[in-house]
Amino acid sequence: MVNAPPKRGAHIELQDLSKSYANLNAVEKVNLSFDAGEFVTFLGPSGSGKSTTLMMIAGFQVPSSGDIKVNGNSIIQQPVHKRNIGMVFQNYALFPHLSVAQNVAFPLEMRGVARNDIAERVKRSLAAVRLDKFGDRRPAQLSGGQQQRVALARALVFEPPVLLLDEPLGALDAKLREEMKFELKQLHQSIGATIIFVTHDQEEALTLSDRIAVFNHGKVVQYGTPEALYNQPESRFVADFIGESNLLRGAVLAMNSDGCRLSIADSIELTAPLRSGWSDPKKSATYMLRLEPVALGVAAGSKEICIEAKLEEFLFVGNAIKYLLKIGEDTFIKARAHATSKSQDFRTGDTVKVGWNREDMLLVDAE
Repeated sequence: MVNAPPKRGAHIELQDLSKSYANLNAVEKVNLSFDAGEFVTFLGPSGSGKSTTLMMIAGFQVPSSGDIKVNGNSIIQQPVHKRNIGMVFQNYALFPHLSVAQNVAFPLEMRGVARNDIAERVKRSLAAVRLDKFGDRRPAQLSGGQQQRVALARALVFEPPVLLLDEPLGALDAKLREEMKFELKQLHQSIGATIIFVTHDQEEALTLSDRIAVFNHGKVVQYGTPEALYNQPESRFVADFIGESNLLRGAVLAMNSDGCRLSIADSIELTAPLRSGWSDPKKSATYMLRLEPVALGVAAGSKEICIEAKLEEFLFVGNAIKYLLKIGEDTFIKARAHATSKSQDFRTGDTVKVGWNREDMLLVDAE
């Protein structure tokens, strides 16, 4: 049995944190708390405020209002070099004229660490990212993935309790990005630091995080575990942004003991469940339906809701096939099935039965 590493990370609190530029509220009253040693991701579209929030924690941006506390102490008035926070930028920000070892040593030299101690800590930090044999090379002699590891080693060499990563995988190709996700996960397990990771890629967030803060228009619209955000989104925006889903909007016809009677796609009537803690919809409702529970063909006949659709298109994506089906004039449903379990040879233009159970639908917007 492998013992978990000791938590040397710091507890962080963001209290009513805001940043304004003229008439633009880039970040508006963000309140978040991160446990020591936690891996937290700021996720959102471009311009949602996630990177600005990260830069305020690092000290590169000054908040308009609010506070940032590390282990209970405010760091608002502390300059960047006094915050003891590691930072990895999207472009890595390596010094091209210095060797890998010299790049990694730089934060220690700025802190006045003894030369002998610097050599040992640089060696240890490069070994942690599997670059112990590359110390004499220049950044230009390394691949993109290796340059990213150098940036990580430099951020870790002074053993900060907090590590900030600003879209560090964005410049890598798809295969290398996948490899680096595993490496980041393993690195976090070994160092025990509190990591705050910024990305617009929801798959990265779901894969790496203990918790995710979803940003939109400068506000945190939901904060929770990957499982909670994927299975229980608290808004239409989160349902659409996290994972793939169908968003079915319909007019409310009636309320009964089974739930909400809806009319979708102009003429299809169905009953969908209500949501605990939510007000009952009065005029219209939007339901999330993930792709996985949607059945096609013969399998659809055993579902509580079964309708006919026209197969518009399908895509082979390796181990799965994705289907786009038209159920109304402007209403479509997507489905995904394992490629190995494809038992029926559907063709574009076919009329296909589509089915799912009521419990597969989740209310995400109500009027």
